[in-house]
Amino acid sequence: IEAVRAAITKAGPVAPLVYIPVSAVLASIFVPGPLLAAGSGLLFGPVLGTLVTLCSAAATATLAAFLGRRAGRDSARALVGAEWAGRIDGQIEQRGLWAVVGQRFVPGISDAMASYVFGAFGMPLWQMAIGAFIGSAPRAFVYTALGATISDLSSPLAYAAVAVWCVTAVIGAWAAHRGYRR
Repeated sequence: IEAVRAAITKAGPVAPLVYIPVSAVLASIFVPGPLLAAGSGLLFGPVLGTLVTLCSAAATATLAAFLGRRAGRDSARALVGAEWAGRIDGQIEQRGLWAVVGQRFVPGISDAMASYVFGAFGMPLWQMAIGAFIGSAPRAFVYTALGATISDLSSPLAYAAVAVWCVTAVIGAWAAHRGYRR
């Protein structure tokens, strides 16, 4: 682990700048985000790694939404019908940013898949980027911190990461249940 970190240190500030788009492309083709975030923590440590992970999450969301819009907007609208498409457009207009933020809290939903769907239904790219950046913050910290502490999972940082993950999962499950009931 120290040899890998030493190599990254030698690369200087270009390493995180290269990692962000590479990670975004990999995540948009469904490489699991937690693995990429843990890699960021392993390579860059918990603080810089979290920032790199958040930038990558925003880039992934923007890329996937763009591709979803280009590939599936007409098909998605035809699939749900004109009435539902109009409702979805209204919801995006009123709550689009917060829908992205909320989706990031719900456990078990692929962020890349959700971004493709949001894009297919016309979510503005700025809302995708900002919503992903905000909504991904807790999980970015969790997985990046776990990656940074991979050699010492009994460290206080690892315990803090697990606690944040548990709280975020409970909040996300509660919000999903509440949204479903509405």
